[in-house]
Order: sequence, then structure tokens, then C-alpha cells
Amino acid sequence: MERTRVAKVEDVTLARRGEQVVGTLHLTPHHIIFSHIPSSTDTTQPQAPAARPKELWITYPIISFCTCRPTPAAARQPSSIRLRCRDFTFVCFYFTTESKARDVYETIKCWTCKVGRIDKLYAFTYRPPPPEQKFNGWELYDPRKEWNRQGVDRDGSGWRISQLNTDYGFSATYPALLPVPSSISDNTLNHAGKYRSRARVPVLTYLHPVNNCSITRSSQPLVGVRQNRSIQDETLLAAIFSTSRSERPLASFTPSGFDPESSQATQGNASRSHMLADLTLPEDLEDEMLTSFPGDTEERPQIYGAQQHNLIVDARPTVNAFAMQAVGLGSENMDNYKFATKAYLGIDNIHVMRDSLSKVIDALKDSDVTPLGPSKDQLARSGWLKHISGILDGARLIARQVGLQHSHVLIHCSDGWDRTSQLSALSQVCLDPYYRTMEGFMVLVEKDWLSFGHMFRHRSGHLNSEKWFQIENERIGGDSNRGFGEGGGAGRAIENAFLSAKGFFNRENASRDSLGESDGEMQNYDSENMKKATSIPRTAAAEKEVTKVKETSPVFHQFLDATYQLLYQYPTRFEFNERFLRRLLYHLYSCQFGTFLFNSEKERVDWNAKERTRSVWDYFLARREQFSNPQYDPQIDDHKRGKERLIFPRINEVRWWSEAFGRTDAEMNGVRSSGSRPPADRDASSVEPSPVLTGIETAHHAVGAGSPGKDAFNAASTGMAAVTAGISSLAFPRSKENSPEAKSLNPMEVEMQ
Repeated sequence: MERTRVAKVEDVTLARRGEQVVGTLHLTPHHIIFSHIPSSTDTTQPQAPAARPKELWITYPIISFCTCRPTPAAARQPSSIRLRCRDFTFVCFYFTTESKARDVYETIKCWTCKVGRIDKLYAFTYRPPPPEQKFNGWELYDPRKEWNRQGVDRDGSGWRISQLNTDYGFSATYPALLPVPSSISDNTLNHAGKYRSRARVPVLTYLHPVNNCSITRSSQPLVGVRQNRSIQDETLLAAIFSTSRSERPLASFTPSGFDPESSQATQGNASRSHMLADLTLPEDLEDEMLTSFPGDTEERPQIYGAQQHNLIVDARPTVNAFAMQAVGLGSENMDNYKFATKAYLGIDNIHVMRDSLSKVIDALKDSDVTPLGPSKDQLARSGWLKHISGILDGARLIARQVGLQHSHVLIHCSDGWDRTSQLSALSQVCLDPYYRTMEGFMVLVEKDWLSFGHMFRHRSGHLNSEKWFQIENERIGGDSNRGFGEGGGAGRAIENAFLSAKGFFNRENASRDSLGESDGEMQNYDSENMKKATSIPRTAAAEKEVTKVKETSPVFHQFLDATYQLLYQYPTRFEFNERFLRRLLYHLYSCQFGTFLFNSEKERVDWNAKERTRSVWDYFLARREQFSNPQYDPQIDDHKRGKERLIFPRINEVRWWSEAFGRTDAEMNGVRSSGSRPPADRDASSVEPSPVLTGIETAHHAVGAGSPGKDAFNAASTGMAAVTAGISSLAFPRSKENSPEAKSLNPMEVEMQ
């Protein structure tokens, strides 16, 4: 074994949570194994059989940071290796000699960083135990079966399954089967694909069984500074928004406090100006904001029901979305989509999320050498709960639009595989009880994450990086490419701003890390040549691959965390338990199964993953009783409180998922007072969670969007008074089109600030 400098080391001391034990360290091709015999506490039976050794197994890909601290013999301190793992295990190994520490460090580094190919990971040699051999998790998700369950491709459904992408030639990052409106031909899809980043055109991911309203997803359009448009893209989206059934059994539902005639109200109707004063819930404010934008009632097609407000959701911060026009990308010009309203959600990109988790780990990182709890101030400053709240709030908005407002929603961010997957999957958990079962949740992950091309290999950093390995006394200065939990917040902020500027002013830069708003795989586009939208993917047989640190981000982790919040708030509505989510987070990084090793459905096919690796679902199906929720109540009855089909997250109850971080509930969330939930330490700057909306835009109006060329509402009008009151309550940025500040600040300066 060329990578093994040492395979076994005796007399190694393991430190964890302030406790120390002495044992033996084994280094195998796929695991670090620490074995020790626990000391007997029973001294009354000297003839008792010897205790069985206890073992700690650490798989190499789960290591997020490794520091070696060699000390000479004269230094009276043992040499050590500290490991921080992605499952929030923190351990420290102490060695009797410096040479042993260095040998172990180099061996771990080689087995972790110099693998170079996906097929060298543990999943390709893993042999399952007998209980798992009975299952084949790869067969769990059948796209046609799931689309049939939703009612797609049935007579009168308005949808068909296109086979345009069966060879992945249309879009290499999309699934083979694409549900699209029956009225849209494959030729129209081909032309529309030239207008969307990586040809990720709007396609169906969820069809509501009651009102036939849809959740579709896509990537950003290639608008550019010249305001490019695509008639085929506009036709496709208009067809999607026109697929509702005429009979809508819940069409008469109106949220409390709403005027049933409000959607047809004129500017002279003064009653709306006072309506927001009585609205206190964030969802009421969001509804009021959206219903205040009737759009173009003369030109848009009338789609069943006056209360329908079809929505394009751009998950990005407003300024970022508009700034992307500088590189040929951007967001929909609503002059061309008069049949819809666009909402900006202000969910930050992968770099911000990565830095946020790093700050959380900074609060936890000394747990290998001390039993003390994490710093509450550091946890609050991390912003992690704010980000989880924002994602949940966005999912709640989408679920309300589909489930209560009976509207269609299109979701996208930049490339449509990070924030889009989070919002799409979470909103479906809220809408459909099937996705709250164990099998349904597995199908949801397969559909919205694996088939729709979330880049698990890049985001998880399975092949690791030498930048995450350091010898302490040989390190000079700081490292700008820190891994999870390495601090450097101020430096990172400056670096991200620099990278954003670099992307704007260097159009020919080939680095995909150059755009601060990029979801991690952004490249520059020529607005005059739409055919550059689909880049040639890296071949599956690449000889050598390393992790790009700036492409890693805890996107799927955030989805699991948000699902935990729903499970905690609705403990009887989920068939699976918290441990199911925690083990799924572990196996995201363990590389024991082939499920999360690839970036797309196409890659899984190219690598023949179904034949060469096992599915992660085998693990859970073989241990179903361990992951079942004893409180689960499968009964659905919309007439009984607590048994309704729909659930909505309560944003003010978002808390730390302490079990996932390896801490107690009291350490992370505070001590529970009798009869109340423990208050989570939120961001120091936040008092009450604000709605996630940061801007709304139609063909004629834009509030909080900063869109140039849009006529603002008449501030003196009654409708604008209501909207302005909503914006004030939501802490939206007010329009600065005519202010001196707007003339002195361009979008790039705002982005850098």
C-alpha cells in the first residue's frame, strides 16, 4: 500500500469532550480506527471476563480539517493530530514521539487528499452486511411511477413527459424525463433551452392533486445587459401557468382579514390602506404584498379564478440578480411575462452559507480538548439560524401560493440546483403528506436533489483538499482557502467582495470561482451567442480530480436542518425520526454508498453507479425500526385540527439542531423552563423573524427590486399606501431611483458593501 506510511500505532491517547483514553490507532485504506479497552468499574469481581474493546471509526472523506502539531522530545508536550469532521465529531490524538505523529499525519493526508478519482472511494469496495443485501435502494425511485402518482401524463392533466433529454444531450445536468405542458413541443423546448443557463428550462417537479397547480423549477435566464428575450421561453412559462383545472374546490378560501374583492379593487378603494395595520403574521404581510400587485389585467390571460397569483420566485438577493446581467445572465424582464408576478427572496449564496457554518464550528471546535459548551455569542453571530429561517420562510411562501392561493410557482436561483432544490423540496414536504413518510422522503431526495442535478460531489468535497491539512508550526500567515470551521470571517468577506469585482471586470476569466453570486459552477456567457449556455461537462473518466474549496457548501445540510425544524414543530406528521435525518447527514459525507458521490443523473449513469455501488437507502430500509417515529399519525383530515394535509413552518420557533452538532439541547438552545420550549440563541441583530421577500416586480411596478426603468406606484394612491406599509414592516429596502444615493452607488458597489 503505497499510501500507508504507518498502519498501526500503539499507546495513542484519544481526547474527546475533555476525556482521554489510551488505545491503538489503525490506519486502513478507508478508515481511521481507534480501539481501546474500557477500564472496569466493578472491582468486586476480579475474575470477571475481559471487557470487549470499543472502537471509533472515522472515514477519510468525512474529515474537514486536520492539524498536526509536532513537538520535539525536549518540549514536555506530546505531539498531536486534531481532526474536525463534517459530522461535527472533534477528536485529538496524542503520540509518544514526533515521528509517529508525522507518519500518521502523512498517511491520513494521502488516503484523504490523493485519491484523485471518485471510483477510489469506499463506496466502490463496500460490501453490505446480510440485512442490507435484501434491498435495492436504486429501484426505490421510478420517475414514471412518481409522475403517475402526481397525475402527470393522464388524459386531461395538461402535462406530458418529454423524452428530449433521454441521452442527456439537451441538458447534461437535468433528468432524462422532463414533465412539460402538453401544448409544448420538443422543438419549442430546444429553442427555450438556449435562453436558460445550462439549458435548464422550466419543467415540472410537483403537481398539486387538488387544484392542479404546479411547482416548476429552472435556472436563470440569459437576459444580459441587452435585455435579451426568448419567445419560446415565454410561451413555455405561459403554458405552465395555464394548466390549472377550472373546478377549484378551495377557490373560495380567503385568508382572514382579506377583502374578497381586493384583487379587483381600484386605487380609489381606501379600505386597503388600513388593512396592514391589523396584520401581524409574516405570511399575512406576504399575501398582502403579493395581492397588491394585480399585474396587467388587460393583457395577461385570465387563468381560473381572481385570486390566482402565479409567481416567479428568484431565490437570490435582488441586487445580485440584477448584477448578473453584467455577465450575460440575470432575471426575467417582467415586461415579457405579464401573466406573472416575480418575488425576490434574498437567500444568500453558497459562499455565505459556507462561512456561516464555519462560524458555527468555530464555536464548537475546542470540544475535543474541553468539556465546556459552545460559545453562545459565537453561535448567535454565525447567522446560521437566520439562514435556516429564510429558507423555511421561502418554502412557506411557495407552499401557501400553491396550496392556499391555488397558484403556479416557478423557482430558480442562479443555476437552479442549490437554493432552488432547497425551496422546491421543502415546499413539497409542507404540501404533500407522502413526502413526510420514509419512502416519500427518499423519493423526494432522489427527484429534487439527485435527478435535478444538485452537485453533491462538488458541494460535499468528497475528494478533499490539501488546503484542509496543516502542520501547525510550519504554517506561515493565514490561509484564504480555509475549510469548514476555520474562521477568518473578516478576511473571507473582503475576499468574496474581491472575487465579485473580479467577475464583473474580467469577462474572460475562466475561473468559475470568480463570481461571488455564483452557486459554485458559474461561467461567463456571451449575450450575443446563446449557444454557449451549455458548457461541456467534465468527462466521467477524468484522470485526476481535486476538490475546489470555494465550491463546497452545506446546501443539503441546510435542507436536512430545515426538515428537522418541521419535524420538531409537527412531531406526529412525519413517519421518520430525528435520527433518520442525522444519519442521512452522516452518509452524505461518509462515501460508503454511491448515492451522493455524483453531480448529476448523467454522471451516475456514466459511472454505472447502480451496478458498482450500493444505495444509501439500503442502510435505512434494513434498519427501518431504528428510524421510525413512534408518534407518527398517518391520518389526514382537513376538518380536524392537527391532521390537515398542509403544514407550515413557524419561523419564530426555529432552533439549533443540537443532535446534529453533537451537543445537548441545553448547550445549544438553553435550559428549558417548565411548560415552554427552550429559546434558541438567534442572531444578535434579530428580534423577530422578518418575511423573506426582498422585492416584488410585475410588468409595470417594482418595489424593493431596484429595477431600472420601472414606473413606481403612485405613492399617494391607496394601493401604494398598503404596499409601502408592508415594506416598512418587512424592512424592505426602499426604492432609491430618484435619490442622490442611487446616483452615487452602482450595483457593483452595493454588492461589495
